[in-house]
Amino acid sequence: MPSKPSPPITMDAVYAAPGYLFRRMQQIAVSIFMEECKAFDLTPVQYAALIAIHTHPGIDATRLSAVIAFDRSTLGSVIERLQAKDFVERKPAPEDKRIKLLYLTKPGAAILREITPAVERAQARMLEPLKPTERKALMGLMSQLVDLNNEASRVPLRAEDALEHLGKAG
Repeated sequence: MPSKPSPPITMDAVYAAPGYLFRRMQQIAVSIFMEECKAFDLTPVQYAALIAIHTHPGIDATRLSAVIAFDRSTLGSVIERLQAKDFVERKPAPEDKRIKLLYLTKPGAAILREITPAVERAQARMLEPLKPTERKALMGLMSQLVDLNNEASRVPLRAEDALEHLGKAG
């Protein structure tokens, strides 16, 4: 049986590929976030880390990595930057002084309150070109794709597993 001929290699094929479109949307999303939140000097990952630490005070870096689905080795520098900005503090765990637990500082809690409207504007801007029904459909499909492909990620989301160890689900 003859094999099906390969499609021609063109930039149009690249531009229409899902991976390319996801990467471009990620670039656009980060750009919009940085533009809306420039006064706060936070990246999207730093913001996610602050939210997770706020929601789960006393979380350690390994569990934080699982909760925000971010590479553990890179997360160390994110935490260091947040600590340098006095947004988080590390305290030794009572049962094992080698483990450092993360807590928001007062300035960290304040920045979360202050940045929230800018983050909401950024999220709205990302979807603004679409009609409301298209936004809902896109978000539903993206959530489904992310959930169904979670295990293919270099850093799968493991929030439930991580939080179970904290004794604080949710």
